Amino acid sequence: MANAPVQRMSQLMAKTLRDDPADAEVLSHKLLVRAGYVRRTAAGIWTWLPLGKKVLANVERIVREEMDAIGAQEVLLPALLPREPYEATGRWDEYGAELFRLQDRKGGDYLLGPTHEEIFTLMVKDQASSYKDLPVILYQIQTKFRDEARPRAGILRGREFLMKDSYSFDLEDEGLAQSYALHRQAYRKVFERLGLDYRICAATAGAMGGSKSEEFLAPAEAGEDTFADCPNCDFAANTEAIAYELKPVDASGVPAAEDIPTPDTPTIETLAASLGVEASATLKNLLVKVDGEIVAVGVPGDREVDMGKVEAHFAPAVVEMVTEADFIAHPELVRGYVGPQGLGKVTYVADPRVAPGTAWITGANKADTHAKNVVAGRDFEVDAYVDVVVVQEGDPCPACGTGLKLDRAIEIGHIFQLGRKYADALKLDVLGQNGKPVRVTMGSYGIGVSRAVAALAEQTADDKGLCWPAEVAPADVHVVAAGKALQTELALDVSEKLSAAGLRVLVDDRAGVSPGVKFTDSELIGVPQILVAGRRAAEGVVELKDRRTGEREELTVDEAVARLTA
Repeated sequence: MANAPVQRMSQLMAKTLRDDPADAEVLSHKLLVRAGYVRRTAAGIWTWLPLGKKVLANVERIVREEMDAIGAQEVLLPALLPREPYEATGRWDEYGAELFRLQDRKGGDYLLGPTHEEIFTLMVKDQASSYKDLPVILYQIQTKFRDEARPRAGILRGREFLMKDSYSFDLEDEGLAQSYALHRQAYRKVFERLGLDYRICAATAGAMGGSKSEEFLAPAEAGEDTFADCPNCDFAANTEAIAYELKPVDASGVPAAEDIPTPDTPTIETLAASLGVEASATLKNLLVKVDGEIVAVGVPGDREVDMGKVEAHFAPAVVEMVTEADFIAHPELVRGYVGPQGLGKVTYVADPRVAPGTAWITGANKADTHAKNVVAGRDFEVDAYVDVVVVQEGDPCPACGTGLKLDRAIEIGHIFQLGRKYADALKLDVLGQNGKPVRVTMGSYGIGVSRAVAALAEQTADDKGLCWPAEVAPADVHVVAAGKALQTELALDVSEKLSAAGLRVLVDDRAGVSPGVKFTDSELIGVPQILVAGRRAAEGVVELKDRRTGEREELTVDEAVARLTA
């Protein structure tokens, strides 16, 4: 393969900025724009400039190499997709407003693909007819679309993004487990090669469906996911996936339930203060509507309801909060004084902390009245136990009981054992060894390629700018000509020698730009090694600087070339 030509900044389609963009909220957004890697086209839509495209391509290359290493085959499917397959699986409606829907001139319905489970399933249905054709792993690296309500954080949450999605097709569940394990190991190699700090966390399947699911999360302040990490064991999970065991208690000594007057106490705070009890002794009952039907959700009074968990439990049904009109239509529901006892036909869902035998102070379904000694399983029944509280720092680890630590993170990968959800919907069968049809089982596996660029920027940047790991950087060395003609001549000469030795070189040969600006830009752009042709250029001496550590060393040109190519 021919050596890459030297990239001269005097010819580079990219301008660095001194100030942060006015709309930038997170570090990666600020630095990728300032350093000339990306530019905003519209809300949630980004243009990749030459330096950014190089980094993006390097991430793609690493992902592609590790996918090829597990025997996966690369394909490319369309981004514009027909409605019918997604309607067959129910996702045309389940995706809701996040799905980009459009019509052609004949009135046919289409969508811009958010993921491609349906289309891969149909492709395998067309290509595979026998057990001899399986197992197979297929993947693509392609643009995806999601109509985010509030695109934010630059390329971290856009409406158009680059993703690697792969799919495994097996005859048996044991084969699916093997394909899942292959992807899990490949993902570890990808993220280690990228230089990302990451955690593998138990996760929920969400709209994807299926059984086992894990996320690869990159800890970062800009992250939108919260995960729990146990300092004592290897437990780690997205907080939405944490569930606790139901532990009934003995309530034989609890007196009968008793109404107590509690005027002007419609909130947990006012109730606890009035009775002189901890909020944890009270039972909070949140009313929601699930496809229009009222449902009560019970949690301890000192905990908040995680609506994401509630929505996940009832998906694909629509969950919304009750309104004033609902209270008017249901006078038996007394705002601020709702209790689970005597709710009639209202479905009651409770957190496992509201276990059978636990006693509570809760609403008495009468104005200005609560009830005490209300026991779960004795005075009211729970229709379903679902872990629906917001996880807090210090909650016990489900595995060992140690207090959990909570951190923010960016989701960079997600793997799913889908099972037969999509194969059932689209009737994906092959003939087995006995000549009878066998329903295929599937896995789905994603890596956010463009998101990985932002995650790297978040994790590796410092107060001077970006600081790329060597394998993803847009160049191996950034040569800076301090300004004078002799310095520029030396910079271009050493750049050609480095390029001839196989290195990717970015050289700042811009005329009329001060040395200070060039030095600042070299740190902002973040190439791992910076080579400066400066005050000792006449002697053939250059300064080599490590971008990450700041260590500097003066070397002859030949020494510098030898050092950088070693």
